[in-house]
Amino acid sequence: MPDNVFALAITDILVNQAQEFVGVFDATHNRFAQVNPAGVQLLGYSSEQELLAEPARTLLTPTFSEAEWIALLAQARQSGRQEAEVEINRPGKDLLQAHIELTYFKVAEAPYFMVRLTEQNRLHQAERELAQSVRRFEAVFANATIGIVVCNRGGSIISANQMAHQQFGYEDGELIGHAIEALVPNAGGRRHEKLRESFNAQPQVRSMGAHRGDLEALRKDGSVFPVEVSLSYFYLDDELFVVSYILDITFKKNAQQALISERQRVERLNAELEQKVADRTHALLNTLEQLEQRKDELAKALAAEQELGELKSRFVSMASHEFRTPLTAVLTSASLIEKYPSSEQQDKRLRHLERIRQSVNHLNDILEEFLSVGRIEEGRVEARPARLILSDLLNDTITDVEGLLKPGQTVQRRINCLEALWLDPSLLRKIVVNLLSNAIKYSGPNTTVELEAECAAGQLTLVVRDHGVGISAEDQEHLFERFFRARNVTNVPGTGLGLYIIAKYLELMNGTISLQSTLDVGTTVTIKIPYENHSAD
Repeated sequence: MPDNVFALAITDILVNQAQEFVGVFDATHNRFAQVNPAGVQLLGYSSEQELLAEPARTLLTPTFSEAEWIALLAQARQSGRQEAEVEINRPGKDLLQAHIELTYFKVAEAPYFMVRLTEQNRLHQAERELAQSVRRFEAVFANATIGIVVCNRGGSIISANQMAHQQFGYEDGELIGHAIEALVPNAGGRRHEKLRESFNAQPQVRSMGAHRGDLEALRKDGSVFPVEVSLSYFYLDDELFVVSYILDITFKKNAQQALISERQRVERLNAELEQKVADRTHALLNTLEQLEQRKDELAKALAAEQELGELKSRFVSMASHEFRTPLTAVLTSASLIEKYPSSEQQDKRLRHLERIRQSVNHLNDILEEFLSVGRIEEGRVEARPARLILSDLLNDTITDVEGLLKPGQTVQRRINCLEALWLDPSLLRKIVVNLLSNAIKYSGPNTTVELEAECAAGQLTLVVRDHGVGISAEDQEHLFERFFRARNVTNVPGTGLGLYIIAKYLELMNGTISLQSTLDVGTTVTIKIPYENHSAD
């Protein structure tokens, strides 16, 4: 009997007077059979009866599920005792951060658990979480399969994992305190220091492989190896720290080199095979080449024949029109002269004689253009530069074409070229005469033809602008071909050789010509010719 008295007293001290949660959990009925007063108060219930009225869910939260509770009971039953960190529901209060201990025992062969809950204060919990975080970090950092090096702003290594020491051939901990430049080849040129300073000024995460070119790292023994590096950074107490993640890609490089070697071997085999095929088909290729040459010759001959046919057609069309018109005028005027025998009809005879003279001059101009084309294509025309005053040449040229002006037509000039030029005056004069003649011919009465000239930086720029019929975009593509005339001016006399001759003259003078035109708006022709300055002897 005294033993039972002591047992009851000890139970009262250990359970009822305990300052923490102590309860007996009935595993058969899945509920608490007894909870001490401290436990009732800790969980926020008004009485033990209120607490016992709820089953095991008393201890359950979203972070401590029923499945985890059952698993914890099973582990305690198997091992006799089990511990865990849990969050416990408390009616009307915050979740309870607690340490739970389960001790398994039997009464009359029925399974029970002694449950003890110890509240964890926030500091202790934070310390435990920090310790866990440190352990996780150390596990990740130390056991990482790539090298990790942490440097301060000055480039001094403050931490490096085991893999980094292995990669660079240092003993564990030996890298601490070294400058990061000790791991970079050719750092004596201070290139890496400048790169580090640039990164410190604007730190940003750089992914693996973002660097240009191949990167190499320097081992302790002086050997180098290829690497890929990514960078990140963090601040601690306003101090910048840079983290380098270093991947040794020697195997990758070797694999690439092996792949290149294998590709080269395959290419050699392919080349040998192709050579064998080429040798066996050499005769056939020669035959095909001869056939292709004959085909090209035939195609060129056909193209030349077609071009010649087109030129003949254009020439016949042009000649039939350009020769017939003045010849008809000559015949008509000669016939009319016969009808004016008296002296008082002299003015009429003179008018027809002038017509004859103009027609003959027109025929002479046509023949001169034909002869010019022949001389150019035979290479008998050469540029003979001489000293000339551009304003004098242009003024004389304008005077020469004044006879072509229609009623109300004027030629406006703007010449900005005071220096003497070294150019072929004959070719330049023919070019300007031709351009002005075209501008006057294809413009109507009461219009203005503009002539602009400027000399600058050893280049003469001449611009002739009219406000006449213009040229279509389709016809502009063929303007510099022999005997070609725009479709909208076929009723206006012309040989279609003027622009062709101008282009050839400009080739001899190393000049260029460009043309912009719009139908019914006008045409602007720009020529540019390089020149030299020669002082007078």
